[in-house]
Amino acid sequence: MTVVEQRLRDALNEEADALDESADLFARVALSIEDDRILRRQRRRRVGVVGCIIGAIAAIVLATTEHKKGEFIMDWWILEAIWFAGMVFLAVWLGPFIKRFGKSYAADVFRANPRTGKSFIVLMDVAYYLVFFAFILFTVQFAPAGGWEQTVNASQLRACTVRLGGIFLIVGVLHGLNVLTLPLIGRVLTLNRHLDDRMPPPDASQRRG
Repeated sequence: MTVVEQRLRDALNEEADALDESADLFARVALSIEDDRILRRQRRRRVGVVGCIIGAIAAIVLATTEHKKGEFIMDWWILEAIWFAGMVFLAVWLGPFIKRFGKSYAADVFRANPRTGKSFIVLMDVAYYLVFFAFILFTVQFAPAGGWEQTVNASQLRACTVRLGGIFLIVGVLHGLNVLTLPLIGRVLTLNRHLDDRMPPPDASQRRG
C-alpha cells in the first residue's frame, strides 16, 4: 500500500469515526419506504381511475354511435349529456386536486393566523364550486343551438371545445389572482393582529362611559 492510499484510508476512517449514529435512523428509513409505497399505490389508483373513466366514455360513445354510409352518427343530446357529466366530474376532481397543493401555500401565508387560513381555504372552495357549476348551468343546451343539427357536427364539437376551454380559463385566472393576492391578504391580517395586540386595554373610566 502506497503512502497516498494509507493517508486516504486514514482520512476515511477518521470521518467515519466522527459520524454520530442516529437513534431513529431505522424508523426514518422505514417511514420513507412506507411513504414511497403509499405514493406508488396512489399513482396506480389514479391511473386505474383514469383508465376506467376513459374506458367508460369509450364504451358509451361506441354504444351510442351508429355507422351509416361510412360515417359515424350520434344524436346531439348524447354528446351534450357526455359533456355535462364530464364537466361535473372535472369540477369534483379538480377542486380537491387544487386544494391539496394549496394547503402548504396557505399555511405559509397564514402562519401567524392558522385558523384564518383554514377558514379562507373553505371559503375559496365554496367560491370555486359556485363558479364552476354556474358556468356549467349557463352553458348547458337543452335544444340544438345555431349551426347544430340533430346529429353531432363540427359546430357542436367546436362549441364543446370552447366551453371546456372557457372553464379552464376562468379557473386558471381565478387561481392566478388567488395566488397573487393571498400574500397581501395574509400580510394585512398579520399587521392588524399585531396592532390589536399592541393597543392598550381600555381603562375602567372608558368602560363606564
